[in-house]
Amino acid sequence: MTASMAKGADSQSVTVNSPPSVILSLPRTSLGHSYCFVCKKPGPKLVIPSVRTRFLAYTKKKEKKRLDFDNDDSLTDEDYQNLTGLSRANFDDLMTYVERIKSTKARSPRTCIALLLTKLRTAMSNKLLGTLFNMTKSQVRRAVATGRKALMDKFVPQHLGFQHVSREEVKTKHTRPLARELLADDMTSDPVILVLDGTYILYIYIQKSANFSFQRHTFSMHKHRPLVKPMMVVTTTGYVVSVLGPYLADTRNNDSSILKHMLATNAEEMKNWIQEDDIFVVDRGFRDSDILQELGIKMQMPSFLQKGSKQHETEDSNNSRLVTKVVESANGRLKSWKYLDRVLPKTQLPYIGYYVRIVCALCNRYRPPFSRGEEESDVVMAAKMKHLSKQSNTLQQRISDEGLDKRSHKWVKMNECGHVPEFPTYTEDEIRELTLGVYQVKMAKCYSQEHVSEDGVYDILIDNVNDDLLSAKIQSRHTSAKQYQCWIGYFDGAVQSWYCKCKSGSRVVGCCAHIASVIWYMSYARHLPDSTKGVRDRGVGIFDASNVPDPIDESESEEENAHSDMEE
Repeated sequence: MTASMAKGADSQSVTVNSPPSVILSLPRTSLGHSYCFVCKKPGPKLVIPSVRTRFLAYTKKKEKKRLDFDNDDSLTDEDYQNLTGLSRANFDDLMTYVERIKSTKARSPRTCIALLLTKLRTAMSNKLLGTLFNMTKSQVRRAVATGRKALMDKFVPQHLGFQHVSREEVKTKHTRPLARELLADDMTSDPVILVLDGTYILYIYIQKSANFSFQRHTFSMHKHRPLVKPMMVVTTTGYVVSVLGPYLADTRNNDSSILKHMLATNAEEMKNWIQEDDIFVVDRGFRDSDILQELGIKMQMPSFLQKGSKQHETEDSNNSRLVTKVVESANGRLKSWKYLDRVLPKTQLPYIGYYVRIVCALCNRYRPPFSRGEEESDVVMAAKMKHLSKQSNTLQQRISDEGLDKRSHKWVKMNECGHVPEFPTYTEDEIRELTLGVYQVKMAKCYSQEHVSEDGVYDILIDNVNDDLLSAKIQSRHTSAKQYQCWIGYFDGAVQSWYCKCKSGSRVVGCCAHIASVIWYMSYARHLPDSTKGVRDRGVGIFDASNVPDPIDESESEEENAHSDMEE
């Protein structure tokens, strides 16, 4: 067959020859039953599927994936963030570290990494992931394992471990100026400041094992459930230097024993990395450890409550606050990866350490620090805290001398006496400067919600004799039978002193959450239209079995009815 086209007056005829046949890329089955219509391989053990099965195999063989990380137009940046915890740009950067993943018909290298991150981020089962990625459960399991090995091979070693970061980099980039001013200002050397904690930063809960010996060793008497615990080494900005373990949870694996094991085995050659005069901020679980002192490392920890005492001394409580102020917990950030916050099956026990390291490396690479702090503001705050730490609690002494905590002393409720004290007003930022922390203000809203009645009244006690003082009894958030009485002194338009009977209530370097609750309400919340703002009651619709109405005496009811009938 020929075709001619005219191109004006001097056009030429062009002849096009049609090919004898045209090959179309369409899937088809063989004519006989000796070959598989899916893989095209011969038997011998083959079955004849139904017509509908053959039709679905034909129509869905080239079907598009539900979640396609290989197509730039398939997912938005928000989709990447929701599924993997990383933006598209961060995910692309992560893929530059991935090597040795071969593409197959079921998944690509990007799909492997996306499956792993989606599982860590959302804690979805392999079966559900298979539905989203249009894969079988076994294909998802193999893809997750492949992605895990690929990240552990190159990405994690470059972003986690003592050897991935230099001492100088930790000092200049990952140490907050406030920590240096509070803990190392009187030292002639320039030490590295690290935070060690294996008790509250991250617990990984696991299923109960049928192996009784392993079950005993993983059962935590503190949490009353089986778990394993990684030991994390963190800087004062929240940057994770290293993750070691995970370790068992029995009494033989306390913080002190774990630290001894780390140094005895020289894990990650950490003994070559740390130096004499370095500072390790630890919690009270390390109190029996003397191995750091043998290495010349200075250990900073909160003070202990003396035996038989109900409250820390003012000096001890002040010094403890200097230590806890520099600690930034990575717990909340890591637990945003929901897989680490669920009870892991026994089959995943060998891989727990890998998952924790991958998440920590991702946070180091793609998350900003908790707080680097500004040099000038940190120096000012440190100077203020150190000055206050040398002060005594004058209000505590006044309460003791005047007997203001005795039952014989008369306190009246503010809403009953008709007298409203001229308490100073503050903004929330000013309250944070007063309490020297954000946690106290956060907890103040929770305490206030419980103590503000339905008509918006907070039970504040005032003294008609001492018009520069007010008091309140704050319910313990842990024990129903316990209340903490606190006092706040104010004059010249400012809060000047405070004292609470809780364990840390005598400190003057900041204040406890009970005192912060009263200050937050009196100086800020009561001036708002809704004084209970900040905490919503989610208990609506939940019944309390102890709240039973008084029974009705039927005899009295019958007598009342008879009496009313007689009157009629």
